[in-house]
Amino acid sequence: MTNKLVNYGTTPNGIAVIELASDAAGAPLAAGASGPNTYTHEMMRDIDEAVLKARFDDNVHVIVLTGAGEKFFSAGASIQMLNKVTPGYKYMFCLHANETLSRLEQTPKLVIAALNGHAVGGGLEIAMAADIRIARKDAGKTGLPEINLGVLAGTGGTQRLARMVGKSAAIHMMVTGENISFEKAQELGVVNTILPGTAADFRRDVLDWAGQFCPPNKAALASGMIKRSVQSGSEVPLEYGLAMEREMQAKLFASKDAKEGIAAYVEKRVANFKGN
Repeated sequence: MTNKLVNYGTTPNGIAVIELASDAAGAPLAAGASGPNTYTHEMMRDIDEAVLKARFDDNVHVIVLTGAGEKFFSAGASIQMLNKVTPGYKYMFCLHANETLSRLEQTPKLVIAALNGHAVGGGLEIAMAADIRIARKDAGKTGLPEINLGVLAGTGGTQRLARMVGKSAAIHMMVTGENISFEKAQELGVVNTILPGTAADFRRDVLDWAGQFCPPNKAALASGMIKRSVQSGSEVPLEYGLAMEREMQAKLFASKDAKEGIAAYVEKRVANFKGN
């Protein structure tokens, strides 16, 4: 990407991998180095660029978001950066980050956050904008400890966590500033699945797991519409959400994959989806 803070690549079966890669100051990682993958406005611009690249690529069906190295998915916003900039800059920084993560959240393709290490502060906020979160066993902790800096989780943390775990549990987690294990996060519903193994094993297994949602295994267009119907529909009154659901269903009924899926069911064979 433009600022060299995000690595982007695709797999032959249609998975886009967006890898956060920066040092504590939010600068690009040196060759062979691994960092906390903290984000700055420049990294958020790279994430935005990568999301748009994946959106417009018809050969991409699933997005996997992860961090460089073995220790961190992301440690959140760069404290070194925040210590230098003006309050006005900080406000615009948070605004752009909100917009970037909303774009990720509304992208009509399944987004999986692969938590290869610690996902704390803004790192968890990024992960919560994904649809599914998979963590590596014993690789780190997660939480929103911003209260220890005298601030709140201002990149969507207060809103997405409350919607995910309920208001009381979210408030408790944020006012205590506690970082919790991935197992506890799974109990709360923040993490969906925990996979064992080395960092290399984890990346391989996540990509294998994500592959089940790519053609010919699943109708990727339907996955995207399910995601949009849930993500957008749950934020509006029920009757509007139902209307959105009907419109998306109508679009799917007109798709080649729906014709294939229905025909395969009638003919008692395995469907061969194409993603359109």
